[in-house]
Amino acid sequence: MKFAGKFFFALLIAIFAVLVAGYFLAQTPWGTGKIVRWVNGNTGYNLQIRAVSHSWQAPGHIMLSGVTFGRKGHSPTLVAKQVDIGLSARQFSEPMHVDTILLDGGTLNLLPSAAPLPFQAERLQLTNMAINSPETGWNLTAQRVSGGLVPWKPEPGNILGKDTQIQLSAGSLLLNGIPATNVLIQGKIAQQEVILQTVGADIARGALTASARRNSDGSWEIEMLRLNDIRLQTAKSLADFLAPLATPPSLMIDRLEVTGARMEGPQWAVTDLNFSLRNLALANGEWSSNDGQISLNASDIIYGPFQFTDPIFNADLSADGIKIRQFSSRWERGMIRADGEWLRQSHTLALNEVAVAGLEYTLPAQWKTWWQTALPDWLKTVTVGRFSASRNLLIDINPDFPFQFTSLDGDGSGLTLVKDNQWGIWQGKLSFAAAGATFNKVDVRRPSVSLNATPGSIALTELSAFTEKGLLDAKAQVSQTAERALSLQLTGKGVPLDILHNWGWPAVPLSGNGNLQLSLQGRLQAGLPLAPGMNGTLHLTDSKGNQAQQTMHQGTVTGN
Repeated sequence: MKFAGKFFFALLIAIFAVLVAGYFLAQTPWGTGKIVRWVNGNTGYNLQIRAVSHSWQAPGHIMLSGVTFGRKGHSPTLVAKQVDIGLSARQFSEPMHVDTILLDGGTLNLLPSAAPLPFQAERLQLTNMAINSPETGWNLTAQRVSGGLVPWKPEPGNILGKDTQIQLSAGSLLLNGIPATNVLIQGKIAQQEVILQTVGADIARGALTASARRNSDGSWEIEMLRLNDIRLQTAKSLADFLAPLATPPSLMIDRLEVTGARMEGPQWAVTDLNFSLRNLALANGEWSSNDGQISLNASDIIYGPFQFTDPIFNADLSADGIKIRQFSSRWERGMIRADGEWLRQSHTLALNEVAVAGLEYTLPAQWKTWWQTALPDWLKTVTVGRFSASRNLLIDINPDFPFQFTSLDGDGSGLTLVKDNQWGIWQGKLSFAAAGATFNKVDVRRPSVSLNATPGSIALTELSAFTEKGLLDAKAQVSQTAERALSLQLTGKGVPLDILHNWGWPAVPLSGNGNLQLSLQGRLQAGLPLAPGMNGTLHLTDSKGNQAQQTMHQGTVTGN
C-alpha cells in the first residue's frame, strides 16, 4: 500500500509538473508556435497568434495578442490586436464553450459561408472593432464598434446565432452606400427573427431613430422610423433610390416620420420635406393598407421637368385604394388643386374637382408624344367631376405650329380624360375662353371653344374668335375611333382672306378682307401625316364681290 501511495503521489507530481511546464511553455514563442502549427495542420482553420499570456491577478482569463483566425479557403473571420478569453468550470464538460470572449482593436468579418466557428461564449464583447458583412446582402461596414452579444452561439450560415441579446454602438457605419455616425443598436435575435428594439444614428447631417423587426421569412416590419433634418445627396435616380423598399419579400411600415429633410439626386430633389406614413405594406411590387394615412408638405419638389412649390398632400389608405383628401401646390407661377380617390379594383383615378389658376406654362417639346403614350397599368382611367381654370397663360413653342393663349379660362364637368390607359377627352363637357391667342403667327381675340364628348365622338358646338376686323365661327366633330375622322364647317366674316394660309391651306387667289366658308373632312389619326387625309372646299368672297373657290383632295388644292 505504501508503494501504491507513493506511485500515485509521484504521478500527480509528474502531471502537475507537465501542466506547469505546459503553462509556461504556452506563453513562450516556441509554445505558441507549436499550438498554431497543430491547429493549422489538424483542423479546417487557419490560426495566427503572436503571443499567449496569463496573469494570476485574473486567473480565469487567457490573453491572446496579434490574433488572425478563419476557415481555410476563406477570408479571415477575425483579426484582433487582443483577445481575452474568460474561462469557467464549464470547460471541464464543454471545453469550447467559454464564459466570455473580448475582442479588442481589430476586424470581425461576418461570413456565413465560413461558419460554423468551433467555439461559443456566454458573452461576446467587442471593443473598438471594425465589422464587415460582404456576403450577407447588407453591404455593411462599421468602425469603432463596441458592445456585445449574450449569449454567442454561432451556427452554420448564422455567425451571430439564433438566440441572443444584442447591444452595439459604432462610431461610423456604411450600410448599402448610406453613411451614418454615432450608431446605437439594441435588440435581440430569437429563432431567426431579428428584433431591433432601438436604433439610433446620425445620418446625412440629421438624426435617425427606429425600431423594427426582421421575420424568419426575410420580411421586415418597421414599427417606427423617424428621420429629422437629413441632408442627403445621391448619384441614384429616384427609382434606384427607392428600390431597397422592394428588396425584402415584404415590408410593413407601421409608422414613418420625416421632418425638415432635404434630398437631391439626378433629375429629382426635395426641400424642407415633412412626410408622415401610417400602416402601409409592400410586397411583390404591390402595396396594401388598412386604415393607413399619408401626409406630405414641402417647400419644393422637383421631378424631371416638373417643379412643385409648397405642395400639400393628404390621403387615406384602405383596401379599396387611396382617398385624396387634399392636394394643392403652386406650379408654374400658378396654383393647382384637386381631391378625389384612386380605386384599386378598376385602377381608376376619380377626381371630384380639379382647379388651376394663374399658370404660366410652356408645353414641353415632347408633349404630343406624352399624350399618345399609354399610361401604366395602375392608371387605367381618369375622371374629373368638375374642372375649372382661370387666368392662365399657355404656350407651345413647337416651330411647326406654335400657339399661345393668354388669360385662359375653362370649365368642365363629367370628364373622362384617360380611358384604357390612353389620354383623350372620352366623355363630358368642356369649354375654354381666352382674352387673346396666337396660332402660328396669326393673332385672334377672345377665342372660345365648347365641346361635348361621348364614347362615339367629340362635338365642337362652338368655336369662335375675333380677327382684327372680323369674326371666325366654326363647328366640328371628331370620331373617337382610332381613325379620328374629322368634319369641320368654318365661316369667316370680314376676315383676311389669306388667314388660313398660316394654318396649312395653300395660297388663295383673292386678297384683302372678306367672307369665307370652309368645309373640310379628313382624319387626325396618330402617326400619319395630316395633309394626305384631308378633303374639302373653300369658298371666298372679297369686299368687291369677287368670288373664288378652291377644292382640296387628299391634301392637294385645285381651283381658281
